[in-house]
Amino acid sequence: MVRAGSANVTAGPTLAVVAREAGVSVPTASKVVNGREDVAPETRRRVTEALDRLGYVRRPRFDMARTPSLVDVVVHSLESTWSGAVLHGVEAAAYEADLGVVVSAGPNGTGRAEREWLDRLTARGSSGVLFNLAELSPAQYAWLDHHRIPYVLIDPAHEPPPGVVSVGAANWQGGVSATEHLLGFGHRRIAVIAGQRRTVCGGARVAGYRSALASAGLRHRAEYVRHAGSDEAAARRCTHELLDLPEPPTAVFVCSDRMALGVYEALAERGLRVPDDMSVVGFDDLPQARWAVPALTTVRQPLGEMAATALRLLVRMMHGERPEGTRTELSTRLVVRGSTAAPPGERPTA
Repeated sequence: MVRAGSANVTAGPTLAVVAREAGVSVPTASKVVNGREDVAPETRRRVTEALDRLGYVRRPRFDMARTPSLVDVVVHSLESTWSGAVLHGVEAAAYEADLGVVVSAGPNGTGRAEREWLDRLTARGSSGVLFNLAELSPAQYAWLDHHRIPYVLIDPAHEPPPGVVSVGAANWQGGVSATEHLLGFGHRRIAVIAGQRRTVCGGARVAGYRSALASAGLRHRAEYVRHAGSDEAAARRCTHELLDLPEPPTAVFVCSDRMALGVYEALAERGLRVPDDMSVVGFDDLPQARWAVPALTTVRQPLGEMAATALRLLVRMMHGERPEGTRTELSTRLVVRGSTAAPPGERPTA
């Protein structure tokens, strides 16, 4: 087929051919290419392999030739200070790029509401998407691939599929610097309260903690490693468990500022003070870290810079470029405030 003013285009296989190759119905094949959730994993795999094997062309829903003017930003929540920092970085970078921004909170659950949410991305005519969600589902990845929409992940919780572009922080180095700071005060019994298990950022922060201990010649103590799922109340419970150990820690590295507030609460419930009875280091440097009493020593995660970097990468992708690497990491920095001091028995007397 030849169109005026365009190159020759060879028609590819139809969806019916793909369905026959995969041994499924046409509606089922259509569900896969449109990112529907109601498809069995094995069926999705067979259809996806057939699509790739036959060279099925996933048609774009927007015109890549036009000048990009609008991007979507999808965040965990519109109410959190974390999202506020991300949006601040996006806003500044979007202004420089002369782009409009549409902000929305990611959907909870699956089904029709989620599909309608995805369809609205293309209905608006957006040229790309930034995601600051914990993770995307296989169906969402398939939908984005089908519609050829450029996207970048900001601080994904889990390792994204090969080829997906993401921006994050140097979490391992942050864990090292937090632990080294406590070691520098003379602490030797240092615990860590991490977030959810098997997340990229949480695993890297705990690995940095362990590396710093090993470099100081200290044995890793399994009872000092707790997981609170990034929840303030769970971090409070973990702190009580640490305090009930036969040999409780004198310091704790908490892998988020939000969880660090739960540690503060648990210590107050025991009649203990920060840092007199226990030193605390957080991670993120959200506004709550400055508001805490005493102000929280924490590892600054450059959320605004991460978001701005992600937008700049997205702009390049919207113009047809491909970043050299799929993972960009920005440096973290320890911000020392009032929540750390020498262990109780090792402070100089007046």
